Amino acid sequence: MTLAVTGTSLATALAGNLQFQSGEKQVTLLELFTSEGCSSCPPAENWLAGLKHSPDLWTNFVPVAFHVDYWNSLGWKDRWSSPEFSERERAYAAVWRSDSIYTPCFVANGREWRNWFGLRKTPGASGENTGVLTATSADTNLWSATFIPANSSSTRFDLHAAVLAGELNSDVTAGENRGRHLHHEFSALNLLQIGMTTKDGAAMGKFITDTTRFNSEKELALAVWITRAGELEPIQATGGWLIPPGATTKR
Repeated sequence: MTLAVTGTSLATALAGNLQFQSGEKQVTLLELFTSEGCSSCPPAENWLAGLKHSPDLWTNFVPVAFHVDYWNSLGWKDRWSSPEFSERERAYAAVWRSDSIYTPCFVANGREWRNWFGLRKTPGASGENTGVLTATSADTNLWSATFIPANSSSTRFDLHAAVLAGELNSDVTAGENRGRHLHHEFSALNLLQIGMTTKDGAAMGKFITDTTRFNSEKELALAVWITRAGELEPIQATGGWLIPPGATTKR
């Protein structure tokens, strides 16, 4: 399946290189573990969707909704779910020394966050200068990433990236949400991780998103974040729209 914007290629529509870049201060990576099979999840997803037009989006926070698969055996299969996303939540639970996982579960900068309900903004980041993360692409498929830490060290880093889809809709016919029309934003379509190489104080790496595999109805975005090698807690994050809200798309 190929994705096009107003009849032309996505890269052409974006008119050259696309670059996402953080500032030096830490950007919050806000993760939501969710499922269409969970009756408690729609309010959390609606809250996350309400952040789509926030002026702080991509500059102060980067949102990612991971649809887990452990609800799929209860009558309804979430088509955006993945066992990989469930394992990510289990890995967090192990770090927190928790015996269970649940939905909806928000994670802010690697830490469990329960105070989302009723708020109109995301949790604040540490305010720490962690370094600048940059991701650049000429075609939205092959990306080059560079992370320049605020403090030079011999630390090894991993780079993580996820293609996100918005304006997703589903009419649920079974399970806890039977009869409900659900709407999703910032839903992860994949998740990748690479080890970065370090040279002259900068960590560098290349990754492929292959956005042509995704038949997004209206919107696509990219989230990118950095961790220390082998760890889950993000150090810095960046991201942005590949197909922004309101863009005319066709399949």
